[in-house]
Amino acid sequence: MRILAWHVHAAWMTSFVQGNHDYLVPVLPDRGPDGRGRAETYPWPSSVREVSPAELPETEIDVVVLQRPHELALFQQWSGRSTGRYGVPAVYVEHNTPRGDINDWQHPLAARNDVPIVHVTEFNRMMWDNGRAPALMIEHGVPDYGYRYTGRIDSLAAAVNEPVRRWRVAGMDLAQTIAHHVPVSVYGMGSDELPDDFATTADLSQSELHDRMAEHFAYLHPYRWTSLGLSLVEAMTLGCPVLVNATTAAPESVPPAAGVVSSDPTVLTRTALRWRIDHDEARQYGLAAREHALRRFGLGRFLDDWDHVLKEVCR
Repeated sequence: MRILAWHVHAAWMTSFVQGNHDYLVPVLPDRGPDGRGRAETYPWPSSVREVSPAELPETEIDVVVLQRPHELALFQQWSGRSTGRYGVPAVYVEHNTPRGDINDWQHPLAARNDVPIVHVTEFNRMMWDNGRAPALMIEHGVPDYGYRYTGRIDSLAAAVNEPVRRWRVAGMDLAQTIAHHVPVSVYGMGSDELPDDFATTADLSQSELHDRMAEHFAYLHPYRWTSLGLSLVEAMTLGCPVLVNATTAAPESVPPAAGVVSSDPTVLTRTALRWRIDHDEARQYGLAAREHALRRFGLGRFLDDWDHVLKEVCR
């Protein structure tokens, strides 16, 4: 198939474009949010091709994978074609949890029954009011980056983009509380704006981040109200033991053998203090985390699920 999809979330897109299809990603001269083109620091295959708005009207497209509400109008404006029943087949990937008052959690595509909404967790599918739209779910899938855990760095690792702007959403106040007892290093865009409570901060490429995460003695996932983070799945795949805030889809995604899931920062702190000393216990949790992640969040299952959905949409 020839699939058009905007480059919105690099980590998710990196997995998505590993399938046996041709992928078209819009590009603009400034490479802004609506035209980032190919990723520059992620391993994308040659089957991913950049396409400008001027090329879209003459470009053959089998299906559009939408990820933001305004992309419906943007696709029509750039290509001259509509989406859904009377246009190009389309699906909408909902990466996020709903926001605002619970009674206002109607999805932007809830009134349409010709564009399926694909959620990334069952929690999200249940929380959103999907209305008339077919509501599906395809869990994250990540490549196997290999077992890399060493635990040699005496601090927890957390991967959070824009942690200051997303302070409570990302659970940075919880991470700060834990950091008063156990060193916490934060990686991601804008992490240099964090207060001095945190041990180290850096914005690394994906490959550098994977190496660095695996060097810390455990991975901390403090997020309060987001979808299940791909960084958590990647950390488990690398063999890291994980400490996870028990919110959204996390409790049903991390089994007891793989780490500790709790909404009590004291429990997470006590576990971190124990793992900081007992490296063998930490390593055993990490091995179980890797086994679980490869089984549940494997790339093959993810791509098979997407092939099934795309074939159904294009029938």
